[in-house]
Amino acid sequence: MYIEQFTDKSLAHYSYAILCGDKMVVVDPSRNPMPYYIFAEQNNAEIVGVIETHPHADFISSHCQISQETGATIYVSRLLGAEYPHKSFDDGDTFVVNGVVFSAINTPGHSPDSICIHVDDKHSDDEALFTGDTLFVGNVGRPDLREDAGKMTMSREDLAKAMYDTMQTKFNHLKDDVLIYPAHGAGSLCGKGMSKASSSTLGNERVGNWAFKKQSQEEFVAEIRSDQPFVPSYFGFDVDTNKAGAENFKSSTSKVPLQINVSNIEEGHLIIDTRDQADYKNGHLANSINIMARSINDKFETWLGTIVKPNENFFLVINSVENYEEMLERVSKIGYENQVLAILTLSQNLSHSEELLDVETFKNNLDHYSIIDIRNTSEVNADLKFKNALHFPLNTLRQDVENIPNNKPIVVHCAGGYRSSAGQSIIKNKFENLEVYDLSFAISDF
Repeated sequence: MYIEQFTDKSLAHYSYAILCGDKMVVVDPSRNPMPYYIFAEQNNAEIVGVIETHPHADFISSHCQISQETGATIYVSRLLGAEYPHKSFDDGDTFVVNGVVFSAINTPGHSPDSICIHVDDKHSDDEALFTGDTLFVGNVGRPDLREDAGKMTMSREDLAKAMYDTMQTKFNHLKDDVLIYPAHGAGSLCGKGMSKASSSTLGNERVGNWAFKKQSQEEFVAEIRSDQPFVPSYFGFDVDTNKAGAENFKSSTSKVPLQINVSNIEEGHLIIDTRDQADYKNGHLANSINIMARSINDKFETWLGTIVKPNENFFLVINSVENYEEMLERVSKIGYENQVLAILTLSQNLSHSEELLDVETFKNNLDHYSIIDIRNTSEVNADLKFKNALHFPLNTLRQDVENIPNNKPIVVHCAGGYRSSAGQSIIKNKFENLEVYDLSFAISDF
């Protein structure tokens, strides 16, 4: 048995190929299945199975496409109620691939239909546990994503209690040296406080992960429910899409048209501009929101799916035609490609631009500005940058922008400079004749 881990850095997502001689099983695949196909071809392996640990909220999976294109069997819990051809995979269910035994463990907590997959290589006695969003390195999955997200609902209180039972009972039969492979790492919104490590052992987690420590159910529930991050708008949409099975990646993204050297778009359309903030401020289309996608390090997918709601159409501005396919793939990771009216590159003749903030003037005259802090609530509670700042989190800013006072010039800030350009553009779209500035990376001076 050989395990290959695939990393999607922008979503902090891990997926896996498990090579069993000339056969291969994929776990929690990303939207684009091509990396798994390439790996299988390089190893002369046939993909015979694809396992979903649960219907993911933060990305669209290619499980249905892989099954259609390779003939692989999809394994999911019967509790999921999957709408595509599949084989139920729950407590007591196993299948064997070239002497490697795959066993399901129902592990409710993050979702009611979550499973972990225990893999036991009878040739070498190597064992691994693919834990999905149940067990992360250093933490466990959040229990509040099925309360309002998607059609498959369950209260966060009930899921938190289920996670307590899972951590108390579901892994006791496994040895300390079993390798742990989660579906996410640090940076994912599917949990809090995750380690940057991409794998662990069950023994290490039993010692270092708070969720394994001896505690009452009440103590566990209080901890797992505290300080969880916000829930992006797209999470419920992705849960439902994954339950039904997504469209083929290539055929779905190929429908999106490209328009070059655009200088204006008719009024009333939302425009998402992915360029660097300096280029955006130098010139952009009216009603644009600047969500930067300069590299894979930018959390573009998360903020696109937070600021733009499912089924809300938009134009997508890119820096160059060379970025066309890359940006299509990034949008499709969260299932938003069908909302893109067209992908645009811009001409040099643009009517809208933004004035840059004179930071020294701002420092010396703080009371002359309305300071808008768009960080998450936990960030503000941990470190208030300006005592008179008004808190309007970016994840709800489009809905709340009308409540921002407009009697003074506005300065927008976040924690490090990435989000503030999006916040500034949202506010400026509302108050077109008001001075609205982005503190940007100068926040490090405060």
